[in-house]
Amino acid sequence: MKDLLRKIIPEFLINWYHFFLAFLGSVIYGFSSRKLKIIGITGTKGKSTTVYLAGKALEGAGFKVGWISSLSIKIADKEWLNPYHLTMPGRMFIQKTLKEMVKNGCEYALIEVTSEGIKQHRHNFIDFDTVVFTNLAPEHLEAHGGFENYKKTKGKLFKALKKNGKSIINLDDLNADYFSQFKAKERVGFSIRPKDRKLKVDKIILGADCKIEKTGVSFIVKDTRFCLKLLGKFNIYNALTAISISLLEKISLNKIKLALENIKVIPGRMEEISDSQNFRVFVDLAHTPDSFEQVFKLAKKLSSRKIISVFGSAGGGRDKWKRPKLGKIASQYSDYIILTNEDPYNEDPIFIINGIKKGISNSVNLEKITDRRQAISKALKLAKEKDIVLILGKGTEATMVIGSCKIPWDDRRVVKEELGKLYA
Repeated sequence: MKDLLRKIIPEFLINWYHFFLAFLGSVIYGFSSRKLKIIGITGTKGKSTTVYLAGKALEGAGFKVGWISSLSIKIADKEWLNPYHLTMPGRMFIQKTLKEMVKNGCEYALIEVTSEGIKQHRHNFIDFDTVVFTNLAPEHLEAHGGFENYKKTKGKLFKALKKNGKSIINLDDLNADYFSQFKAKERVGFSIRPKDRKLKVDKIILGADCKIEKTGVSFIVKDTRFCLKLLGKFNIYNALTAISISLLEKISLNKIKLALENIKVIPGRMEEISDSQNFRVFVDLAHTPDSFEQVFKLAKKLSSRKIISVFGSAGGGRDKWKRPKLGKIASQYSDYIILTNEDPYNEDPIFIINGIKKGISNSVNLEKITDRRQAISKALKLAKEKDIVLILGKGTEATMVIGSCKIPWDDRRVVKEELGKLYA
């Protein structure tokens, strides 16, 4: 029905509908964002991790914090997994949640801002004190009509910044110039390498002497060394983003360091699942070519033995272009690939799987198992000592959408259950 209505109703009317709902939600819930310090984080990757890290740093400094992200929703001391298939839920939900944050004494709210959310005006009538750009890679291209439109949509968050607001920009991203052009009272950039080109920033936070180990990452900011238990180069960038946010809020480096070093894992982001098995299993949200590349490269560094990967791709017409690209990247690093359901929605799961298969080399062991539990079980049974099993695409998502039905689902729980069966 929704698809039919979109085809019938002119786009400008749909836009006004979304805009009106955003205004109505803010009126009903009393423009609650004005009573909080709002930090909006956008980009293709790293948004949820940045929300989590920055939130923990703010809490470590004694502030009451709330957040809305694809990973979880938090109001002061209460936190729960995001039960929706929306990183940035509807306007009424956002405004209601902000009001609950105010009621519970929160001083800060961190919001993961998506291009789809911006397109539907979910960011409107929220007073952003700080906006953050993490990085940009091709995603949602079909929905936006190309990469340039996708980038410009992200830029609308920076246009929505309060008059005296601040911006934070990843200077190492190729699109940093675009996001640094928007007006802000103070522009802060972060980087792990000095830049020759001049960017419109007032301050640069540099991560120096970066080290990537099998047990975590470390780097130096202003003579303070951070040693984090988080894996992969991408988590250096995520940490630098959180550090930049925290420094703008006048939190000392020592307090930031203590908070970040106490974090052992980001749920659903290279989260290791262990049941005393002699191989390693990781669950990760990775579902774009760029994030696939990063996860597989990290897995290759962690083990010289086999990599067994289990993944699919979302249906419902979402980013069909990326399916063979995911297959190609996986086949470059995997010894065994099991293609399965992710969230097929109303698409034929086999059609989606065959789209991925187009990019997979014939030299790689490949199996198609549409039942995701059976696929995970098969991967665990195939694994031998020191192998790595990667379960990709869903992370902490609590449901899987098949047709019009949402079924309860959590990759981490399923892995634990299937590991238990192996050693029963």
